[in-house]
Amino acid sequence: MPQCVIIADDLTGANATGVLLKKISYNTYTVMNTERLELSKLAESDCIVYPTDSRAVEPSIAYNRVYNVANLLKNEDVLIYSKRIDSTLRGNLGYETDALLDALNNDAIAIVVPCFPQANRILVGGYMLVNMVPLHKTEAALDPKTPVHTSLASDIFAKQSIYPIASLYIKDIMLGKKHLAAEIKRMKEEGNRIIIFDCISQEDLEIIADGVIESGVKFIAVDPGSFTATITRKLIDPREKKNKYKILATVGSVNAVAKNQLNELLLAQKVLPVYIDTKELVLGEKRRVREINRVVEEIQKNCGEYDVCAVIGNGILPENRLNFNEYAEKLKCLPEEVSNLINDSLAEITYLLLNNNPEFRGLYTSGGDITVAVSRKFKTAGIRLLDEVVPLAAYGEFISGEFDGLKIVTKGGMAGDQNAMNLCIRYLKEKLYI
Repeated sequence: MPQCVIIADDLTGANATGVLLKKISYNTYTVMNTERLELSKLAESDCIVYPTDSRAVEPSIAYNRVYNVANLLKNEDVLIYSKRIDSTLRGNLGYETDALLDALNNDAIAIVVPCFPQANRILVGGYMLVNMVPLHKTEAALDPKTPVHTSLASDIFAKQSIYPIASLYIKDIMLGKKHLAAEIKRMKEEGNRIIIFDCISQEDLEIIADGVIESGVKFIAVDPGSFTATITRKLIDPREKKNKYKILATVGSVNAVAKNQLNELLLAQKVLPVYIDTKELVLGEKRRVREINRVVEEIQKNCGEYDVCAVIGNGILPENRLNFNEYAEKLKCLPEEVSNLINDSLAEITYLLLNNNPEFRGLYTSGGDITVAVSRKFKTAGIRLLDEVVPLAAYGEFISGEFDGLKIVTKGGMAGDQNAMNLCIRYLKEKLYI
């Protein structure tokens, strides 16, 4: 029997959630017809998703459909029950949450995390924003079947659910998982059955999931899919065990576009950033080697709990940017030789980290000069191009050399919008099943 059961209010939402789970290595089965349900297929699945087609029906019908499906699928082997809701809060989400709680009849509480950061649906102060616009001012308000007239998520649930509702906000998430765990337990003891969480990023989803697990309470997940995927990854091992690989990002770009992209990545994902003092790289060989070793040692010492580690030239911060002409005059060389020395040093750090740590199986490089320097250091014959991630960002693998077959995403330092670096790293994670 699958360990994760997701009941969705429509088929497209069901499949969207199923794809999120498939991307992180879970065998997922969308049930279309219970009369033709193949038990053998269920037995080999990690997760099943059941669409009830209940978003636009009468509340009592929606309740009954979810209640009946939950009774059909509940099993002692299931670790996670999820009620998949629309990412713009349309439909019978409160009635259906009640139905799942009632069917399980096990004192669980509903952990409602209605954000979908990948699609720019976030919850701040309890209010849903879509592309930074309040929900009630978006097309969701004009939906002919299930219009939404408020942006306050708790109002929507309160009008539909019979159960007491509480909320946790960004200020609570900032205090970490232990604080969230204590608040979840307190709110449950006070009689609340539904807790709605603010959320703006994948990092928030991770903290919320950790807090729920830390609390030890019985729960159901209520969300558009991202939270369910996050907490499933933390609680359930896929039948086809994924390899625990890591990604190294080498960022040598020093323009404002790259800086904004890096900021977005650090907000969206859990990344270990280590900054290189680029001035140390050009003030003599001893200082260069010492700085290279410092960066390598810092990453090796601290990378254990991170899937992504980033080596970043500190010139990405304007106050640290070197004047190549000035240093070329001091060193009696050409400005491009100063630039090459920095790029070659970044390539050497990348080489040492990948050579000493076989768990690094994916590489992201920002800046054409960095990619060239890395390829030269790796003695690669080239890159076999496999896909375009975003415009001007390519996915491929090294051909020959010391890291033959290593997966890489390359992107120009000024290419893409603010989210481009984040998207590239996520793409590489999916390819490596991290």
